[in-house]
Amino acid sequence: MAFIATSWVGLLAGVVGYLIGLWNATMQLNEKGYYFTILMYALFAAVSVQKCVRDRLENIPVTDMYYGISWVSMLIAIVLLIIGLWNATLLPSEKGFYAFAFLLSIFGAIAVQKNTRDSQAAKDQLSQS
Repeated sequence: MAFIATSWVGLLAGVVGYLIGLWNATMQLNEKGYYFTILMYALFAAVSVQKCVRDRLENIPVTDMYYGISWVSMLIAIVLLIIGLWNATLLPSEKGFYAFAFLLSIFGAIAVQKNTRDSQAAKDQLSQS
């Protein structure tokens, strides 16, 4: 239960921190939209990667195409964030803030997905007993 709560706290802290940073940023609206879209894309890709890896471990069929797209999407989201921050006219501390909030969000999304799946598997196992 503690790990589940910690995972949710990590996800929420990362996402909310990142979004508050964007809200308070002095960048143009299109730049804010770029960083917001990258975060949403990365969260979806991270959950997809976690699901694919877990499915394969449990011998649930996952096509190589979807597995590959999930990994490529995750890498694209990270590279887009790096390129955006590298070229941004932000203070180094702001760039670091966005990078770490982004990473915390991804970690939190993966952990929450794992915990959700573990909880469901435990419920299914109990109902079969």
